[in-house]
Amino acid sequence: MSILYDEGQQAIATESRRVLEARMNKDELLPLLETTGKFHDGFWTTAKEQGWTALALPEVYGGLDLGLVELGLIAHQAGRSLSGAPFLTGSFGAAKAIELYGSDEQKAKYLPGLASGETIGAIAFAAGSNALPVLPSVTLTDNRLDGTSTGVAGGLAADIAVVYANGPGMPVLVVADLANVTRSAIDSFDNSRLYADLTFAGTPADTLVIGGTAREAALHILALQAVITAHEQTGGAEAMMEIARDYAVTRRAFGQVIGAFQSIKHRIAELYGFVELARANCIHAASREGQADFVTAAAAARISATEAYDTASRDCVQIHGGIGVTWELGLHLHTRRARSLAIEQGNLLFWEDILVDRLTGEGA
Repeated sequence: MSILYDEGQQAIATESRRVLEARMNKDELLPLLETTGKFHDGFWTTAKEQGWTALALPEVYGGLDLGLVELGLIAHQAGRSLSGAPFLTGSFGAAKAIELYGSDEQKAKYLPGLASGETIGAIAFAAGSNALPVLPSVTLTDNRLDGTSTGVAGGLAADIAVVYANGPGMPVLVVADLANVTRSAIDSFDNSRLYADLTFAGTPADTLVIGGTAREAALHILALQAVITAHEQTGGAEAMMEIARDYAVTRRAFGQVIGAFQSIKHRIAELYGFVELARANCIHAASREGQADFVTAAAAARISATEAYDTASRDCVQIHGGIGVTWELGLHLHTRRARSLAIEQGNLLFWEDILVDRLTGEGA
């Protein structure tokens, strides 16, 4: 596709930005940082009302039959406004796993609720710091799960989870109802992400994929989520770059605006380069959905967006000086979100390894 969005896509971006700017503010988000188990209800209500939960799902199950490009535009604006819930990505990942790998009965059972937003989904693949272990820590025996999946984003509030498990001699991908699962809250850098360890004890599960293709299916789902997360990171990086720019052209020191100093202007120009590179990678990755090189493109988008958001959030605080670290200004909301998103769906090293493997043909 062109690196430019068409008129309809631009309208989606404009409207979602208008809605989120009107409904999100830092004073509602700040308390979430210090409290485990809570998220910004206003954001999720807005997502459901606006149809964002249904955007990339099939119309037959209540979706809008659009794609990764359009959902990425929403995620970008959510990143700019610091959306206070992780479900846009988690529910999308769970829904795509069921859509791509589930039976007709499983799709009819789960997808309508995920499309409406009444059901919240999560992805539970990780074991410790490994986003996609060779040997999963959760086991499946007689269609029941046992074991613990760690660091699940949205895990404290999710209704269902797609779980990567170790079946009888082979990996499997399953869907599990979380009603009776033990959830251990993780007090994190950004508690609005609702991280939790999920402990399964004889939990019934619906199998989606069995055998050697399960790991590749799990990686594909991670890649789909990674593209959405990369858009969110790019939106956050863009917001921090603009905040730094606006401050630099108004704050004065030594008789002139601080943006006149090379140490400031060059840093902001460099941030612009980071943001635009990440944006281009995000657009390219979203456009490659369904193509052979999709995972490669997703890895590139994730890497560039992680670096952009981390750099922009850090530099923006430094450009503001002492006031940048105050609670009231709220720049640390982006700093915390940048650090949290950097490890969701796999950290930078994970995606760098994926990219190298794909480019060298070892992971193709």
